[in-house]
Amino acid sequence: MMATTHALWGMVLAVPVLVVAPEYAPSAFVAGLAGGLAPDLDLYAGHRKTLHYPVYATLATVPAVGFAIASPSDPSVALGVGLAAAALHAVTDAAGGGLELRPWLASSERAVYSHYHGRWIEPRRWIRYDGAPEDLGLAGVAAVPLVVAGDGPTTAAVALLSVSALYVLLRKPLAALAESLVGLLPGPVLPYVPERYRDA
Repeated sequence: MMATTHALWGMVLAVPVLVVAPEYAPSAFVAGLAGGLAPDLDLYAGHRKTLHYPVYATLATVPAVGFAIASPSDPSVALGVGLAAAALHAVTDAAGGGLELRPWLASSERAVYSHYHGRWIEPRRWIRYDGAPEDLGLAGVAAVPLVVAGDGPTTAAVALLSVSALYVLLRKPLAALAESLVGLLPGPVLPYVPERYRDA
């Protein structure tokens, strides 16, 4: 799924905080956004493996959320929501396409790496690929409660949804552009380029 979809769903995890303890909502929304985006910081260094922990992040979320409920504060609530968003990101990557430059071709059987199991989890392809129309639809569904929440969440939701729509329009041409640019790189640089770009 798109990073923006993950960010939006991470922010949705903060909506209950807005309802139950609105004083912590600003921290929760920022943490949901950051936690939803954070796993993709490994985009060029072991993507969907280095910072993606579908099992361990999920396990870490349980005590973090428990602590936030038992002892609410900006840091504890932010930690709980941020970890939950990062876990949701890693788990839902398995619902999408494989780890490849053109995932709509369905040639990769690697969706996300499970450090617990010591192997790659296969893509389910319920969302065919990042930037597919159904990915945009999922982002749109996440945006609804954020728009209803108002103020900061609304602004962030509209901005993320706009970026999502643009990415969906450009997704396939961007793959061709990336392949062309990699072809222009000098040989000594190629080992530092992610494998999915080199093998396109």
